[in-house]
Amino acid sequence: MLRYILHRLLMMIPTLLIISLIVFVIIQLPPGDYLESYIAELQSQGESVDPEKIAFLRQHYGLDKPLHEQYFHWLTGMFRGDFGYSFEYDLPVTEVVGDRLVLTVLVSFITIVFTWIIAFPIGIYSATHQYSWGDYGLTFLGFIGLATPNFLLALVMLYLANVYFGTSIGGLMDPEYIDQPWSWDKFMSVLEHLWIPVLVIGTSGTAGMIRRLRANLLDELQKQYVVTGLAKGLPHFRLLTKYPLRMALNFFISDIGSILPSVISGAEVVAVVLSLPTTGPMMLSALQSQDMYLAGSFLMFLASLTVIGVLLSDLALAALDPRIRLQGGTTR
Repeated sequence: MLRYILHRLLMMIPTLLIISLIVFVIIQLPPGDYLESYIAELQSQGESVDPEKIAFLRQHYGLDKPLHEQYFHWLTGMFRGDFGYSFEYDLPVTEVVGDRLVLTVLVSFITIVFTWIIAFPIGIYSATHQYSWGDYGLTFLGFIGLATPNFLLALVMLYLANVYFGTSIGGLMDPEYIDQPWSWDKFMSVLEHLWIPVLVIGTSGTAGMIRRLRANLLDELQKQYVVTGLAKGLPHFRLLTKYPLRMALNFFISDIGSILPSVISGAEVVAVVLSLPTTGPMMLSALQSQDMYLAGSFLMFLASLTVIGVLLSDLALAALDPRIRLQGGTTR
């Protein structure tokens, strides 16, 4: 096991290096750079552009250097904890992210917990009561959750929250707490607004998890070892939790690789509709404005979390399901 973990950790190094090169190339593919986009924006507003100032900024930010020098400067800086400078915000990337990262992790973590708490008991009930009225009703609600666009549900929830609960529309806190230091009142304001994005983002995820858990558990319940266990007189609940439910959770464990980056990226479209101060809209804005260091840092962070998440899911799957082995070869 230790040898396998060390091998996977060593494999992460060339994987992340290749990803960093791909990310840098993709960010550089659109014509021009941030300063050229900035010049075009000023000219569209009828403002004059000082060529000497632009030349100074291009030299200051290193945009006049060859692409391979820009890449190695960015790459070596990340190893030192320096993720570069955000042109759009005129601040280091680490300072730009700031509270947005905290709020994104808070929203995503509570959404994940909400999804698990709702999906697991409903999925288990639907599988163990197949074709009952409860199964039909919950299945119907699940289809509604899958079919309803998140941005549409976000607009509806904004209206209902404002009309019936008096919660200010958009954002994760009341306007007077924006850009203010953290306090108890600010924290309570965040909790007051938090239930809206959690409900909106968690709806489709909950519905999807219910359907997958129900399908996997039904498949396990029809296998011979379950019939044998019931014939031997094992209690139904004990048999359910010890064997078929455990095997049906494989998909849930394998999703860890995608859950970790989603904790940081969040639901970008919903965040834009709800005006959430999370990292999702910031990443979209950085990609649109060609703020290369900010966008590249986000993408590299997401790639790192994906690689780590895949390793954790592989280890958890091996611990959960004895049929899965981390080493190759045949067993006699």
